[in-house]
Amino acid sequence: MRALFAVAALLVLVLASADARAHKPSDSYLSLDGRGGALEARWDIALRDLEYALHLDRDGDGVITWGELRARRAEVERYAFERLTLRGDGVACAFAPSDLQAVDHSDGAYAVLRFRACRDAPRALEVDYRLLFEKDPQHRGLLHVGGTTAIFSSSRTSQRIALDVPKPDGHSAVAAIREGIVHIWQGIDHLLFLVALLLPSVLRREDGRWVAVSGLRPAVTSVLRIVTAFTVAHSITLSLAALDVVRLPSRLVESGIAASVVLAALNNVVPILKGERWFAAFVLGLLHGFGFSQVLVDLELPRVELVRVLFGFNLGVELGQAAIVAAFLPCAYWARATLAYRRVGLVGGSVAIALLASIWVVERAAGLKLVS
Repeated sequence: MRALFAVAALLVLVLASADARAHKPSDSYLSLDGRGGALEARWDIALRDLEYALHLDRDGDGVITWGELRARRAEVERYAFERLTLRGDGVACAFAPSDLQAVDHSDGAYAVLRFRACRDAPRALEVDYRLLFEKDPQHRGLLHVGGTTAIFSSSRTSQRIALDVPKPDGHSAVAAIREGIVHIWQGIDHLLFLVALLLPSVLRREDGRWVAVSGLRPAVTSVLRIVTAFTVAHSITLSLAALDVVRLPSRLVESGIAASVVLAALNNVVPILKGERWFAAFVLGLLHGFGFSQVLVDLELPRVELVRVLFGFNLGVELGQAAIVAAFLPCAYWARATLAYRRVGLVGGSVAIALLASIWVVERAAGLKLVS
């Protein structure tokens, strides 16, 4: 009975968190260039995030026009600049807005704030970034300045960057490893896809029903096959997309990822995918690689730096994934023979995952638009 309550509580927590994480993780992109004296800045903020914070779509028709955005320019700039502080060599920098634009990124329309900051290019820059954290704790700010890529999160809002010191080749890769770990842990769709694939790993089908595996070895073998297949698949498409070899529309990718979660979960209840689960993990994992790539594509890094960041990000995803497997497998193996695991954990959990992901499919197929 306690196991039933624990599983039910877990499902409630998952459903409660669904609204905040139903889309691609919220990112903004801040680029600073000090080669001309004062820092020239470009800050790309997703319209869907500004809508969430400021309600730009006043008529509620799901479309933000350029006129609606331009009419709220002062409010948008005030909201953004109140949540960003730059200090050059210890002196606070004033912001001088110069232009407002709108561009399309891989995941939709963004407002672009252009401004100047710091009268002279500093040798050391302190950045305090607080945009959207009060609305979405999963939001991240990605900063590119002087060959350095920094990532801000609700747990890491301030960083100091030495602009006059050459960065070692692995500097960006280390930050990317950390971001890869966070991405897999906070990406609830990727996480639930992995859980849906792992749930049956300690069981086997016999005469149309699930029974516990006889020992630890077959369970470990099943997990290794699934994780390896998923890793190889998303590594392929992550690299192809980040290097701009293959690019798919964000809405198609995100909807496809949600659909893959539905399929993987339902397959645990009613066999849909024929063959080994590792093959399903590979085929469906190809879509997830495109999803992972979106955070790197929009950074617009130089090719050499992108390769380092790509390596680090991929490694971080694998480390985060390994930690999930290490936590999941012992518990699942211990509970594999219980009715609670087979009925509530496997069947109930899979149905809950499928229902939640079905909502995402609908949400992601429809999105906020910008029209001129």
